[in-house]
Formats: sequence, structure tokens, C-alpha cells
Amino acid sequence: MKLLIIGGVAGGATAAARARRLNEDAEIILFERGEFISFANCGLPYYIGEIIKKRESLLVTTVEAFKKRYNIDIRVFTEVTVIDRKRKRLVARNLQTNETYEESYDKIILSPGAEPFKPPIEGIDADNIFNLRNIPDSDRIKAFVDTRKPESAVVVGGGFIGLEMAENLVMRGIKTTIIEKLDQVMPSLDVEMACFLSAHLKEKGVVCVLGEGIKSFSRENGRLCAHTDKGRTFDCDLAILSIGVKPENRLARDAGLSISP
Repeated sequence: MKLLIIGGVAGGATAAARARRLNEDAEIILFERGEFISFANCGLPYYIGEIIKKRESLLVTTVEAFKKRYNIDIRVFTEVTVIDRKRKRLVARNLQTNETYEESYDKIILSPGAEPFKPPIEGIDADNIFNLRNIPDSDRIKAFVDTRKPESAVVVGGGFIGLEMAENLVMRGIKTTIIEKLDQVMPSLDVEMACFLSAHLKEKGVVCVLGEGIKSFSRENGRLCAHTDKGRTFDCDLAILSIGVKPENRLARDAGLSISP
């Protein structure tokens, strides 16, 4: 049995460990596009806020430790670009050397995860607008906060990541505004419960702008300006986009797999 797993972290690395427990003789290869195969996603905002002091505390395990414990071939900085189901082979590309090669398989587990949703709005590619998905993202945000000493921030989206980022930006002494398109923060909660969160945010000095979406970004007088669909403008030193994710399902689609609505 030759099992290939595409993607690490919570899905792929967990599947790899479980597969090894079920079959001690299988050849298992894990492909991960990034550098890290297992890290604490939930800790990323708290590393930026310096509640978690050491970057290495975010790592659940290292490549070396995982290889040694489970006897799994782990290939980081490697992107799978094509799955050929008829030939039962895939094409992988080493992102450091740009080398491509084929690998045969008996079974594949797809665990590419999701990518932040980035709407096609004007100004969204500014260098002080960030998403938070992985450790390199948190490195970029923390470096910006550490070196540029921003005084104000806009967080777009009032879900889990948005609220956690707002909390940690406030911890760093940054005046923070949350802009949420719906009429409450934390849309997964009942309105009555969300009201308690809004009150708590207000106590902490966070401004909550509800019922307004982001229409565009611009630069004015050296500052970033977030323009809402209600005609209001909020200027800031950085912005965090936390408006949801979309599945990274290109490989599955291209391979002709059934995709749910």
C-alpha cells in the first residue's frame, strides 16, 4: 500500500499518524506546500498579541520528530499540481528548486484546507492589508506591528479570527475598529448572546461598525483608508481581512472528483 497525503496540519498530519497506526508496513508520503506540517492555528493571533511569547510554542511537532515517530516520508515546500487518476500518478513541484517529478500511488488523501476569501475590491493588495491563515502570515503581521508601531487598525469581519485579532491588537495598544457586514459580531451566535460580546468589546475600547461592508481601500495622506458601502471612511495604519475562507479544491475539481455545492 502506497498512500499519498496532500496537505499537512490538522487534517493531513492527523490522517498520516492514524494511517501509520493502522498499517505499519504502508509507504506513506506527506506533501506540504509550506514549511510547517503541524502548528496551533488557534494560537496565531495570540503570538501576534505576545500572549504566546515564543514562536516555537506554536509548533505541535516538527518535521524531524514526526518522521522519526511515524516513519513517514515528509516533503515540505512541495506543491502537488496534477493528479492523474487513470495512471494513478501525481505531479509534484519542489517550490525551492522548481523541480517537478511524478509519484505513483494506491490511495490519496486530499487535505489541502482552505484559503482566505479575498474579494476583488479596489486597493485590497496594499502591503499593510493582511490575512491570517498560517505561521508566515503571523510573522508578517507581528513584524509590521513590532517595527512600524501602528496606532490604529481596521479588522474586516467579526467572526472568530476577527475577534481574536481585535483582542490581540488591543493588547498591543492599537486602537481597533471592527467592520462587520452583518448586524452583529460572531454571526454563529444568537443575537442575544452576540450583544454581550459587543458590550465587552466596547468596554475594551473596540469600535464595532455593524451592518456595513467594505467597498474599497485607498491611501490618503500616507494612511490606509477603508471605505464602506454606506459611504463612511475609516483611516488606519493596517487592516486585517477576516471575511471567511473558501476551499482549496482545484486539485479535486481538475481530477474530476465530485464536489459538493
